[in-house]
Amino acid sequence: MRTLLLNPPSFEGFDGGAGSRWPATREIESYWYPVWLCYPAGMLPDSKVVDAPPHKISIDQTVAMADDYEFLVLFTSTPGLPVDIQIAERMKDRNPKLKIAFVGPPVTVEPEKILRASRAIDFVIRREFDYQVADFARGKPLEELPGASFRRNGRIVHNPEAPPIENLDELPWVTKVYKRDLDITRYNVPFLRHPYIAFYSSRGCPAMCTFCLWPQTHSGHRWRKRSARDVANEVRYALEAFPGLQEIFFDDDTFNYQKARTLELCKELKPLNFTWSCTSRVTTDYETLKAMREAGCRLLIVGYESGDPQILKNIKKGATVEMALRFTENAKKVGLTIHGDFIVGLPGETRESLQRTLEFAKRLDVETIQVSIAHPYPGTEFYSYVQENGLITIDAMTDESGHQLPNITYPGLDRAELVDWVERFYGEYYFRPRVVWRLVRNAVFDPVERKRLYKAAREYLDLRSKRKQFVREVKSESLSPEAEGQTAG
Repeated sequence: MRTLLLNPPSFEGFDGGAGSRWPATREIESYWYPVWLCYPAGMLPDSKVVDAPPHKISIDQTVAMADDYEFLVLFTSTPGLPVDIQIAERMKDRNPKLKIAFVGPPVTVEPEKILRASRAIDFVIRREFDYQVADFARGKPLEELPGASFRRNGRIVHNPEAPPIENLDELPWVTKVYKRDLDITRYNVPFLRHPYIAFYSSRGCPAMCTFCLWPQTHSGHRWRKRSARDVANEVRYALEAFPGLQEIFFDDDTFNYQKARTLELCKELKPLNFTWSCTSRVTTDYETLKAMREAGCRLLIVGYESGDPQILKNIKKGATVEMALRFTENAKKVGLTIHGDFIVGLPGETRESLQRTLEFAKRLDVETIQVSIAHPYPGTEFYSYVQENGLITIDAMTDESGHQLPNITYPGLDRAELVDWVERFYGEYYFRPRVVWRLVRNAVFDPVERKRLYKAAREYLDLRSKRKQFVREVKSESLSPEAEGQTAG
């Protein structure tokens, strides 16, 4: 079957779809590669990956593609699901013979709900879908696809779960699909060098963080690794295939989970003499960080999440404040740059815990940060927690552009205040003399960095204005006569 593997244009400028670890529009436009879609695409010569958002492909243009294909694989997200269903329905109306499968975290969690939402969706594949998609395109019936859910004789059938893929070296190199189907200059992440590419050296994450979407819904907690030789060979191919490539990002759930493997990988990568970055946990020791730096590593994305010891326990982070401080000191000592991730509104959050996290972030003083509002995505332990404790609201988790909106409340900490804390966090962190000087210094001596900084500032200020408007509206609603009457009742 001629197969279209699609990351759809769920919202205008939506950069939280396939391949994105946080499915919502970012403060600053950031596009990650649709890695998951590229594995089955690499098994099907007569296929095409369309990553609509970074390539600025509209919904109408996407729908028109229905004429050219027999099989559509659409990677959906929780925020984008309603729009994605509409796109599927329009494509089915245009080409009734088109077979449509949905993949992605939402279909793992609620396959029946999604199949009942629209007759346009012929089936879904829960969790990893690489081989099943390729097998269906080659003619294998639905009944023989592990992890498939579909309609049969008026009822919904759920095939047994597929085991995790163990031999990752047998999978195709996604970089060959990038070369075939994607324009790498369209992908931009503010803290990565441009142009960059991203792919995986492993799958799964043994960590038990309660909020993390991917291990709980898609890639699983079982950690599986590619051989160091296979990873190095794909790097070698990418460096030859993409002249001008500035950086490779290893987008694993946790790249340096196992010390021995990380050291082995560094030994293979070092002779290739290229710049790379990756994800990291604060459990990584000095020796490993030093080896990574010597092998060409430039930057680490680190999920600090919180600076409050109890919050870290609540989310089962498996790390402490002291570990984070020691790790950060070691990373700086060997010359690694850090992009730190923090989350506002985790279980047990209070004004005091938020203040501790803010002071903790200042003490870490990493190069760049991202502050997200905690979102309880279906299928996560965090979602179960807020449901059981009556903390989740009926409000949407994103605005009309896909930007985050809080959909949880805590005693003494309402939705408006959570948004307020995000802005306070950014303001107090970045508007410190040492940080301002750091940013200005980089922009003065680097015209590319200067252009990116200007773009980032413009996008952030626009979102900041929207957030302030949201805070005003929520506070106004809480002071309205109707709200007061409900409180009194």
